[in-house]
Amino acid sequence: MSLRPRLAITLGDPCGIGPEILLRTLGALAAWSVPLVVGSRAGLDLLAASEARPLTWAWHPAALPPPQGFAGQASALDVQPRPGEVGILPALDIPWLDPVPDLPPGALTLGRGSAASGEATVRAIEAGARLVLAGHADALVTLPMAKAAAHLAGYDIPGHTELLGRLAGAPWTRMAFLSPTLSVVLHTVHQSLRSVIEELDAGAVEATLLHAAEAFSRLSGLGNPRVALCALNPHAGEGGAFGREEAILEEALERARATASAPVFSGPHPSDSLFHRAASGEFDLVVALYHDQGLIPVKLLEPERAVNVTLGLPFIRTSPDHGTAFDKAGRWAARPENFLEAAALAARLATAPAARFPGGRP
Repeated sequence: MSLRPRLAITLGDPCGIGPEILLRTLGALAAWSVPLVVGSRAGLDLLAASEARPLTWAWHPAALPPPQGFAGQASALDVQPRPGEVGILPALDIPWLDPVPDLPPGALTLGRGSAASGEATVRAIEAGARLVLAGHADALVTLPMAKAAAHLAGYDIPGHTELLGRLAGAPWTRMAFLSPTLSVVLHTVHQSLRSVIEELDAGAVEATLLHAAEAFSRLSGLGNPRVALCALNPHAGEGGAFGREEAILEEALERARATASAPVFSGPHPSDSLFHRAASGEFDLVVALYHDQGLIPVKLLEPERAVNVTLGLPFIRTSPDHGTAFDKAGRWAARPENFLEAAALAARLATAPAARFPGGRP
């Protein structure tokens, strides 16, 4: 691997804010990485008529042949500032792989997901993952997908995490959100709160605790991470007065403590106070039981610096902690900081996996 890591970047839904965020950040990315973009060129063509755009771009034939095994069109993207614009880095020439080259811009609507945009999104994710698995890139950074659009295209997937796990043949994956203030792993992701309660299982929670601690230790370089488990009920059930699910969680903690010697597991802690304690430095990692339990505090405390990292994959994958924001698409108003944090973290982990991850650029 070179001193500048090779980042495969998937465009996300071509009708959302992914294309404009990518265009605005390519100059910064190229300064400390070697970006390789995978996505539909039609997504950029949708932005061409925007009066607000601070950039112009053009397509050129690829300087190098596409990687072996890639099915699609290879080209290069030349990005330049518009006349009179300041603060933009000089012209760039970025390799671009389009897995759906026959998709015309007329098949897409800016700001609206569809079966066509969902197909383009998933095909790009699949191609990006294969590039990293084949060694053509050192890490994968993904811009947001629209799950509803992927479903319209016939892909029965809850999200990136599950799709990438399937592509990589990973037996276990979890969503982690890492930031300078707070780091959280989700035990469950995109499922109903009712099903979280009904499916609560000591063995499954034990597995999340153990795998999360091991992965976090490897990524952060902490040999003895302090891992706190969220309770499910108010006041951690208060001795069964508000529910008895905490008995299941206590069993999971006992099993995890008996299996792992290095991590320090504690809980179950009432979630109304746990995240403040973790953000104050008492714990290194929080394991939350369901999506909103973990993401509300993360998005409140670190809306721009929290990075989604997929644990359990055989490669590094990061993404910003926001969605496609169809309502903002084409206005060039979306803030790119969170995406830059995701790319920066991928670059740091690719070059020095045991480096501390929060904050800053490479």
